[in-house]
Amino acid sequence: MSSPALAARRSFATDYAELTKPRITLMVMFTALVGYVMGSPIGAVSLPGLFEALAGTGLVAAGASVLNMVLERRTDALMHRTRDRPLPAGRLRTAEALGFGLALTSLGLALLAWFSGTPAAGVALLTWISYVFFYTPLKTRTSLSTIVGAFPGALPPVIGWAAARGGVDPGAFVLFAILFLWQIPHFLAIAWIYREDYARGGLPMLPVVDPEGRMTGRQAVANSIALLLVSLAPAAAGMAGRTYLLGAAILGLLLAAAAIRAAVFRSLASARVLFLASIVYLAGLNALLLADRL
Repeated sequence: MSSPALAARRSFATDYAELTKPRITLMVMFTALVGYVMGSPIGAVSLPGLFEALAGTGLVAAGASVLNMVLERRTDALMHRTRDRPLPAGRLRTAEALGFGLALTSLGLALLAWFSGTPAAGVALLTWISYVFFYTPLKTRTSLSTIVGAFPGALPPVIGWAAARGGVDPGAFVLFAILFLWQIPHFLAIAWIYREDYARGGLPMLPVVDPEGRMTGRQAVANSIALLLVSLAPAAAGMAGRTYLLGAAILGLLLAAAAIRAAVFRSLASARVLFLASIVYLAGLNALLLADRL
């Protein structure tokens, strides 16, 4: 194959991969992994079952991301950070992306239903519907879309839990609550960093409609403190031990401190610190949960 043809094929494959938002898909799979491990008996995780659950969850998440890009292609064309994506840049056609997204979703749901059970597939379908048909359209209409989007964003560990246990019980909702609250300061930090681009795209994120950042800061602080309290629930419920309890408290205090700093200074630098702190928090907390179960 000639070099130009090979380069074109690689570019074509790269564009399709970009549609799936690989970093978000990987994060979804990681939180689903945590849910599966937490829902399994201690030290008795079924590796084939885990692989099947992650494969199905990853495909559904990738399909949702593709359809999100289909629906947001015109908005993406207006923003600097997204205008070079495959659809707004014209490298792929809408019909191609739509078919790709539906195929990924269908395959993922089928895998989950067959191997992981109907409850896991049902939660995955709920995640897909709420992300594609509720969160995505609301992004152009209200700043509350961040809260709406936190719902599907917090469901992946519930998928993993349901796959491990064959159903959903209170422990799964503890993981859901932690991830739900975590998303608020995390996405508010992102929205603050890119507020000018969001305004350019006509997306009324909270930092866009709150240019001074007072409400944004209060929301970040309030949800970080709520997260600190809720993150202690696994220890109180017997899902984790003392090491987790201590680590969760330290991580929660650090994230709350970053949120308070962002609320006080309301600067690009403090928003970046909050964003990085949220990433460290999520990785650290999930690592503590896994270490306590394996």
